[in-house]
Amino acid sequence: MAGRHSNATSTHFLGGNSEIGGGTTRTLMTLPRRKFIRNAIMGGLFLPAFAGSARTWQPGPETIMTARGPVAADKLGKTLSHEHVLVDFIGAGETGYHRWDRKEVMRVVTPYLEAVRQAGFQSLVECTPAYLGRDPLLLQELSAKTGLHIITNTGYYGARNNKFLPPHALTESAAQLAARWTTEWEKGIDGTDIKPGFIKIGIDEGPLSAIHQKLVRAAAKTHLATGLTIASHTGTHAGAFETLDILADEGVSPEAFIWVHAQAEQDVTRHIAAAKRGAWVSLDGVQDDTITSYAQTIIKLRSAGVLNNVLISQDAGWYSPGEKDGGSFRSYLSITNSLIPTLLKNGLHDDEITGLISRNPARAYGVQG
Repeated sequence: MAGRHSNATSTHFLGGNSEIGGGTTRTLMTLPRRKFIRNAIMGGLFLPAFAGSARTWQPGPETIMTARGPVAADKLGKTLSHEHVLVDFIGAGETGYHRWDRKEVMRVVTPYLEAVRQAGFQSLVECTPAYLGRDPLLLQELSAKTGLHIITNTGYYGARNNKFLPPHALTESAAQLAARWTTEWEKGIDGTDIKPGFIKIGIDEGPLSAIHQKLVRAAAKTHLATGLTIASHTGTHAGAFETLDILADEGVSPEAFIWVHAQAEQDVTRHIAAAKRGAWVSLDGVQDDTITSYAQTIIKLRSAGVLNNVLISQDAGWYSPGEKDGGSFRSYLSITNSLIPTLLKNGLHDDEITGLISRNPARAYGVQG
C-alpha cells in the first residue's frame, strides 16, 4: 500500500521459550509446516534419523485461511494477491472500528468486489494491517455477500516512520510481538473466530532501523509457529535483501517471503536474483496507465525463467474513513481489462497467465495442513 494512486510503489511447536536461529540448541516438539520443514531439512536442524527419512517426505494438501475459514489452496482460483478494501491513514493512536460504519463501507465497496467476481476472479488478498484499518468482520461480511474468498492478515506496518505502529510495538521484543500475532492465528482476531491467512509487515528503505529489523524477526518467528507466509511492504532491493538475510538467520526459507512493491526497484536483475533465491517478487500497483512498464518487467522475468516466483496485483481500492463516500475508489479491474490482454499480445501463453493469477498465489499463500 503505497499512496492511493502511487506507482512506486509463544511458538506452539517449540519447547518453553525456545526460538529458531542464533546458534543455540533447540528442541522441536511437533512438526511445523511446509516452508519451515523444507528449510530445516536443508539447514540440518533436525536429527539425522529424521533427515534421512526426509528424502522421501512429500507435502500434503495445503490450505489458505480466509475470512470465512480454510479453503484448499488448489481451490483458490483466480486471485488478486494484493488489494485493499479499507485503509485508515489517521495513525495508530486514533484509528479504530469507531472510524467507519460497516454498512456504509459495504454499500460503497460491494459493487467493486462484485465486478471482480464477474471478471472471473474467486479470491482477493486484503493487505490492510492492524492499526491501519484492518476489519476482519467487514471482510467476512463482504465475502459472504459477494462469494469472493477474502484473506486478511496479522502483523504490523512500520513503514512511513512508524506512524502506524502501536506503542507496544516499540518496546516489546520480537518474541513478544510474534506471540501476539501467533495468538491471532490460534484463537482469532480481536475476539472473533476469524484468523489471518498471512503475515503483513511494512518497513522503510534499507538499511533497516532496529525497530524494522525487529518486525522482520517477529514475522519470522510467527512464520515458524504458524507456517503463514510473510508479505513485507519493502520497496527497493536494499530492504528486500536485508530482510532475506534476517529471515535466513532466523531459519526461514526465502520461499516464505513476498517482496511487496518490488516494482519500486527499477533494476530487474535484482528481481531475478531474489526470485532465484526463492523469494516471491510481487509487482503491485498495476494501473491502466502503467501497463506498458509492468508488461515489460514481466516479460523480462519470463525470459529469465523466474515467472513461477512472480505475483501481480493492483494495490487498488479503497474506502477512506473521514472522506465523503469513502473518497475516490480505484477499481480492481486493470489486470483483467488491460494487463492480461497486453501480455497475451506480447507472447505470453494462457497457461503462463494462469500461473500468474492462479497457481502462484495459491503456492505463495498455502499453509501445510
